[in-house]
Amino acid sequence: MSAQKAGDSFMLKQASQDGAAGRRDSTLLTQGDPKRVIASFALPIFLSQLFQQLYNIADAWIVSKFLGDAAFAAVKSSSSLVFLMISFFVGASMGAGVVISRYFGAGDPERMSRAVHTAVLVSLICGLFLTAIGSVLASYIPGWMQLDEEIIPYSVSYLRWYFMGSLALVLYNTFKGIMNAVGDSRRPLYFLIVSSVTNVFLDWLFLGPLGLDIRWAAIATAISQAVSALLCFRQLTKRGTVYALRWDRLRIDRRSLREILRYGLPTGVQNSVIGLANVMVQSNINTFDRVGTAACGAYSTIEGFAFLPITSFSMALTTFIGQNLGALKYDRAKQGARFGIWSAVLMAEVIGVLVFLLARPLISFFVQDPESIRIGVTQARTEALFFCLLAFSHCIAGICRGAGKAFVPMFIMLGVWCVFRILYITVAMKIDHNIVLLFWAYPITWTISSVIYLIYYKRSDWIHGFDAKLS
Repeated sequence: MSAQKAGDSFMLKQASQDGAAGRRDSTLLTQGDPKRVIASFALPIFLSQLFQQLYNIADAWIVSKFLGDAAFAAVKSSSSLVFLMISFFVGASMGAGVVISRYFGAGDPERMSRAVHTAVLVSLICGLFLTAIGSVLASYIPGWMQLDEEIIPYSVSYLRWYFMGSLALVLYNTFKGIMNAVGDSRRPLYFLIVSSVTNVFLDWLFLGPLGLDIRWAAIATAISQAVSALLCFRQLTKRGTVYALRWDRLRIDRRSLREILRYGLPTGVQNSVIGLANVMVQSNINTFDRVGTAACGAYSTIEGFAFLPITSFSMALTTFIGQNLGALKYDRAKQGARFGIWSAVLMAEVIGVLVFLLARPLISFFVQDPESIRIGVTQARTEALFFCLLAFSHCIAGICRGAGKAFVPMFIMLGVWCVFRILYITVAMKIDHNIVLLFWAYPITWTISSVIYLIYYKRSDWIHGFDAKLS
């Protein structure tokens, strides 16, 4: 039986089970109009990212309103370090999504099940490790990042309690990746909405009426992450679902582990080197005192809107490419890739233009100091019009991951977004200690990576990345 027929047969069998159970837990992305399929799959991811961004704004506003600019600066300046700490594990979990989507598209439920259970057990171990190491390092991190003395106590307290929720965070990302891999992007949206509403309510309750300190903002986040992880786990363990997660099958399958590491480690390394470069940028921003730290924190919150189409389409492309290459539908994969790239690029640039035009009122929403507002507006107007290049780079990276070419974005990001960005910052700050030079580190590296990705996308045979591995 061909891979395509096997996949269709598997889907028909699963659809029958789902119909008997009265629910739909998966979608085969190898059928129907590619544009419609990608758009319908990306939309719930877009909405989940939008809801999360609105939550981030509410969270930042609550911290700023009840605890002041110093606490706000502590939370936002910690975000780059938090990303560095968790990004490797979150990125590595994406390898599981690639493997699962490929076997789902190829119609191999047994191999898919082994990958699911291996991924969950590995994530459980990684989450416990991150909780332990993050809690220990929380006291030292603010000093390493050269934070202002006024900010350090807030940052230490926030980080120590934030890392208590690391296990739930890692598990949620793995659970979400499993559901996305089989075409289910709606349930993660619902679970994220519940989690975000919980987080905002607890932030308001702890910091407002109860008058508690900044650690309770981190505790609220940890509680909400646990809620989302538990909701996902409940869905994955339902009988008759395509993932069918069971406690008694939790074990590490060596072949699945090798495949997950093959596709996940490069993404984990890629995320980590980006995080490292961002920490270097943030450390230099912190040398401009609390005013600069608060300004850049406000901008980073606004910049999150640019990642709405970027994240939704890059994730959708990874799953779409993985399933269609698993089913040997090469032309369909190319068609979907083109649509996803153009959609993300155009939407990101529209957001960039709006941020450029509305920079001052947007920055003023988070900080009140005139100098902080000026710096934040300068950063927005330096970077926002280049969001299209950021989108292009991320979409090609998502296509590469879906095609089993995860080492390609890893090397590009390592060379451009890490090594070159750090070299640029080091030289620029020695020449002139000017914060605007830091802002230009992003458009410059986005441009270089986009040129390299364009050459690779046009000239390489990325479409046959799985051929040698499907046998």
